[in-house]
Amino acid sequence: MAESPRDSALFDKVLGGWSGRIAGNMLGKPVEEGEHWTRDHIRRYLERASALPLTDYVPALDPPDPAFELRPEWAECTRGRIDGSCRDDDIDYSILGLHLLETHGFDFTTEQVGEMWLTLLPHLQTFTAERVAYRNLVNGLRPTLTATVGNPYQDWIGALIRADIFGWTNPGDPRRAAALARRDAVLSHTGNGVYAAMWAAAVIAAAFEAKSPRAAVEAGLGFVPPGCELVRTVRRMLDLHASNATWDEALTELDRTVGRLHWIHAVPNAGIITAGLLWGEGDFTTTIALTVRGGLDTDSSGATAGSVAGVMCGAAAIPPQWTDPLGDRVRSAVFGFDGSSIADLARRTALLAEG
Repeated sequence: MAESPRDSALFDKVLGGWSGRIAGNMLGKPVEEGEHWTRDHIRRYLERASALPLTDYVPALDPPDPAFELRPEWAECTRGRIDGSCRDDDIDYSILGLHLLETHGFDFTTEQVGEMWLTLLPHLQTFTAERVAYRNLVNGLRPTLTATVGNPYQDWIGALIRADIFGWTNPGDPRRAAALARRDAVLSHTGNGVYAAMWAAAVIAAAFEAKSPRAAVEAGLGFVPPGCELVRTVRRMLDLHASNATWDEALTELDRTVGRLHWIHAVPNAGIITAGLLWGEGDFTTTIALTVRGGLDTDSSGATAGSVAGVMCGAAAIPPQWTDPLGDRVRSAVFGFDGSSIADLARRTALLAEG
């Protein structure tokens, strides 16, 4: 019989992280196109679909409306049509990170991250900074040149979406989680792109013991350079929440301060994740719904917010409308992992977390 985690409470939280990440990703996937699916456009769509407040996966309009064109994968990730998760890079990297730690342990090198990409990840399933880094690896460049040569995406969200595994495997140890996330992130990112990954990993690690989402978010800031734009943006969301601003007011302020940045940039997406966690107030459904309704890179931000919220509440407390359609099955482009059991991925992750 395969080894099982010794700590059932830890397993429940790790499974909550995996399930929350996949559910949040699936929720945001139909409306992932920040230039078209703005916060206002998402709101108008949900009103049109009679889906506000958002308490389940995004419904498809029948008949479709060309003014509200969903992503091509909509038939696999909208309400009533989900049968297991769609394949998505936001989940591929969590799987790849798990395999990395199982293969090389916590002393892995950035070079080993790159080798694993080339071995197990198809080139055309990488995007923006990861695709540039992949090309640089093929051309013989080594880290950290892989992150800087010909790469205009160095501070986008790609490294942040790879960070969860380092939080899940270091429960209550955000310092170590951030350090591991940095070692992974520098393969493809610099500056705020790296800091976002460190912050996300630290928030997730802190979420295992934090008393509130705010406490987890604040703990994550302790391991990122304090003067960077990412920290300033997250702290602005914390301040607005403390002053009793509404979620809409906070997102309007985020637009004002960092709206100049691309919709896949790490900084505004970290702000949206923070707002979802704070105004979600620990409720899983509200957290991922607000995060996705915030717009920008909806599937990525929804995945990270779902991961944090899932760790905090545990898998058993995630409402079944989010997990039942997944059928304990995840699609993946990572060679050898397509159709994996979500529970088995969580089991393996919890074993690493137990040491």
